Amino acid sequence: MLKFVTFFFVALAVLLPQQWASAAVWSITYPRPLSAEDKRHEYPLAVLTLALEKTGVRYQLMPSDRIILQAKSIRQLAENREIDVIWSMTNKQREEVLLPIRIPIAKGLIGWRVSLINKDDSARFSAIDSLAQLQQFSPIQGADWPDTKILQANGFSVYTVTEYTDANEALILRQGDFFPRSVMEVTKELEALGRGSDLMLEPDLVLQYPAAMYFFVNKSNHTLAKLIQTGLQKAVDSGEYDKLFQETFEPVIDDLNLRQRRRFKLNNPLMPEDSPVDDTALWFDIEK
Repeated sequence: MLKFVTFFFVALAVLLPQQWASAAVWSITYPRPLSAEDKRHEYPLAVLTLALEKTGVRYQLMPSDRIILQAKSIRQLAENREIDVIWSMTNKQREEVLLPIRIPIAKGLIGWRVSLINKDDSARFSAIDSLAQLQQFSPIQGADWPDTKILQANGFSVYTVTEYTDANEALILRQGDFFPRSVMEVTKELEALGRGSDLMLEPDLVLQYPAAMYFFVNKSNHTLAKLIQTGLQKAVDSGEYDKLFQETFEPVIDDLNLRQRRRFKLNNPLMPEDSPVDDTALWFDIEK
């Protein structure tokens, strides 16, 4: 019944005159963050808010009643239960079961990866000057993350963990050698670790592969997909999408010294063919 009411309100917002649509408040549920310290949701929510504001629809964004890990959130959304939207790195499998809005949330920055390492391994990593050398080290990733298969396809032996929160402990226990993290995530994760941690940010290397984080909705929810798509495109056209990206990530890019790092480019065999890779307005270009 709730889904029917949601769809009805959205249809009103899209199909009826603005003064009619403004009477409906549309509740949109997203997966609750893992904890108060988990800040990975802040930027995607800011983008989603910007998109919805551009449409003029009255809305309320709400976290789910319980924590739902990524793999389960994909299943729940595919079954049209508990949540209405997620954001996740795309791959062919996810686009088969969910409906993607193909405007990258962070200009593909999700595919730029710096790494957490053990502090006493700093000298080992500073000696690396080729991808072949780095491939002798084992990265740590989540078992259900697309990045795991990307790294495996590029010759890495990946140590996998069930939950995101287990990865740092696996690194400390030396079950793997490094934990590649997206540029858009790593700064706040380092803050959460604190100065007393045995882990540090590796200072010289960056992995880069084509990747996009999209908003996804249920396959049948074309109204919500159209609404988010329309709002995002308006934000791109107005320059507000670029402005939000730059305000959020230019300081991070500078702090991580991203332009001076040695970059190893990887292939992404999981990137769907419909990805808008030729639309340069949607992608981060380090040369520019």
